[in-house]
Amino acid sequence: MKKMIQKLPILALILVTFSGCSEDSVSDLTETEIPTSISYQNDVRPIIQNNCLNCHGNPTNFGAPNSLTTYENVKASVLNNLIDRISRPEGTSGAMPLGGPRLSQNDINIIIAWQNADFPQ
Repeated sequence: MKKMIQKLPILALILVTFSGCSEDSVSDLTETEIPTSISYQNDVRPIIQNNCLNCHGNPTNFGAPNSLTTYENVKASVLNNLIDRISRPEGTSGAMPLGGPRLSQNDINIIIAWQNADFPQ
């Protein structure tokens, strides 16, 4: 019985350590290649549609200051501060998507690559 009681703290530590693991960040753990010919239509638009249009649609919702429904809207937001906002740690003030999980690093990298490629459509 004494040995079992002595092992409880170790067991508790193991449980706490592994209970923090989840599958939510798998995309951050696996490297994905950025497409060599990146475009708004094929690469950036799906990210925006899946993660941003709930608030940044047309019309906007939940106090979102701007729509991200068009190429021009998204480009203007990237030139303003979109990459900073989506790169902030989840729960940080101003982090986007608001109240949702942070975008995968791969999705953020695609948007950065799109900007670096001078915003191909």
